[in-house]
Amino acid sequence: MLSEALISLFLLIGGAFALIGSIGLARLPDLFTRLHGPTKATTLGVGGILIASVLHFSGQEHALSLHELLITLFLFATAPVSAYLIARSALHLRGPDGPKDDS
Repeated sequence: MLSEALISLFLLIGGAFALIGSIGLARLPDLFTRLHGPTKATTLGVGGILIASVLHFSGQEHALSLHELLITLFLFATAPVSAYLIARSALHLRGPDGPKDDS
């Protein structure tokens, strides 16, 4: 009963952070502020969901489930790199004088 409550709590926390990150992605005004929402809040959201997954599968198999640890390591390695590359390419496209206008 306690483990189910903890799993539910971590799922709710993860879902809330993922929702906040998604709203930030949709609502913030420019690319650089939009990058902040998905990279920070969604990483925390996935972290909460992965903790819930560790608790669930460790309770079912009566052994520590470490698959989620690999997912976490991959997420922590790729999310900052992808955000950096997106920001770098946006700076490159904007140039030194401001945004380029195609029209």
